[in-house]
Amino acid sequence: MQSGLYIVGTPIGNLGDMSQRAIDVLRNVDVVAAEDTRVFGKLASHFDIKTQRISCHEHNERDVVDDLIEKIQGGKSVAIVSDAGMPGVSDPGFRAVRAAREAGVDVFVVPGPTAVISALVLSGFPTDRFTFCGFFDEKKLRDDNKIRHTIVYYESPNRIMKTIADFARVMPERRIAIVREITKIHEETIIGYPADLMRIDPPRGEIVIVVEPAPDKKMTDSEISDIVNDIVGGRTKSAAAQLAARSGISKKEAYKRLLEQGGAND
Repeated sequence: MQSGLYIVGTPIGNLGDMSQRAIDVLRNVDVVAAEDTRVFGKLASHFDIKTQRISCHEHNERDVVDDLIEKIQGGKSVAIVSDAGMPGVSDPGFRAVRAAREAGVDVFVVPGPTAVISALVLSGFPTDRFTFCGFFDEKKLRDDNKIRHTIVYYESPNRIMKTIADFARVMPERRIAIVREITKIHEETIIGYPADLMRIDPPRGEIVIVVEPAPDKKMTDSEISDIVNDIVGGRTKSAAAQLAARSGISKKEAYKRLLEQGGAND
């Protein structure tokens, strides 16, 4: 192998997505720096990869990187892998790449699956412009709402229902896609307005959230009537707030529409 740093993508679930090039590189480099050597050990066993491995995760990456660069400068080849997907995308790896660039050593990429792009495509939302915000942070949600194009987040299944409620509060007019267990047997994509998704059973597994672009125009009277029919039966004030958020009309106008159609309770 040519000396250098190899950024190697690995499957995000389905082992059938492992490329032959990735297997060859991991078998033939001198060292594999793995986010979790136990997780990589399972992958290595499946593909008969016997290369020496060391640990390189978020807590020790700063310390390990210098040693990796030193090995490469000494003529060695080093591959870096995360537990799943592409290293450096909300995973260890970018510090190693940055250090390699600064040291002037060669860097190569072996592309592989990434949950960000896979979820984006599965959502059916516009892909010409999107922003990946990493793991969801409630404190940043109002600022994120200023992003008018598609947004992508990672999220934990333990927090997903609270996160949906946060979207219902801050971005009620933007549909979200909850994409879970990508490439696995229980892969599923659930799409809807946050208020509607608050009633679903809590999704399990690895989760990516995709938020559609903000609406750029007000709805027609017919479209507003459809929403009114969709949310009838609730209390007028809360239903009016939901109607206003989803349609772009004022709360006063929304309240009036609901009263006219007799679709809510006082």
